[in-house]
Amino acid sequence: MKFTVLEHEQRSLAWFAARAGRLTGSRAADMLAKIKTGEAAARRDYRLQLATERLTGLPQENGFVNAEMQRGIDCEPLAFAAYEAATGEVVRRTGFLCADDLMVGCSLDGDINDFAGIVEFKIPKSTTHIGYWKAGGVPLAYLPQLTHNLWVSGAQWVDFVSWDDRVPRGLQLYRYRLERDESQINVYAEAARQFLEEVAAEVKMLESLGR
Repeated sequence: MKFTVLEHEQRSLAWFAARAGRLTGSRAADMLAKIKTGEAAARRDYRLQLATERLTGLPQENGFVNAEMQRGIDCEPLAFAAYEAATGEVVRRTGFLCADDLMVGCSLDGDINDFAGIVEFKIPKSTTHIGYWKAGGVPLAYLPQLTHNLWVSGAQWVDFVSWDDRVPRGLQLYRYRLERDESQINVYAEAARQFLEEVAAEVKMLESLGR
């Protein structure tokens, strides 16, 4: 997928504006949400959000940051440093990837060797961090986001990284590498394109109401 990198600081006004109307990795799980019958509320609400953003040209996200999220923002440089020390990799801070031919995008925490690999950092509560160690692999809740980011960036792998300096040193950095799986990417891409068609149809329907 061809994309343009927009060097906007995450959570800035320009960053929110760049995301408006586009399917992004952080909301991939909402796009895939399912229930036994009908449409999941999370999927329906996200479709309406994107349609509204396209109609108004304005982002509908509120930018709320709680204390735990702010700690993650403040500690991110330390997590970067710990990852680089452990792996020997040099991580480039990456802006918002804006697809050229499709209304999708993603905000990467970083990429390695010109998008050969990408990195997703999490700085969660200590109980959550320890839970990642116990469970192993990639937490299922983040699999849609990682798949989306692999799809948009074209990277061959993504390192899921959780960091917490409040636990013993040997447990502070959790890392799991998810390799690109083309069959999984294709299934996701098909679902994303279907969703985007529904968003476009929602826009047309809303426009017709105002005529």
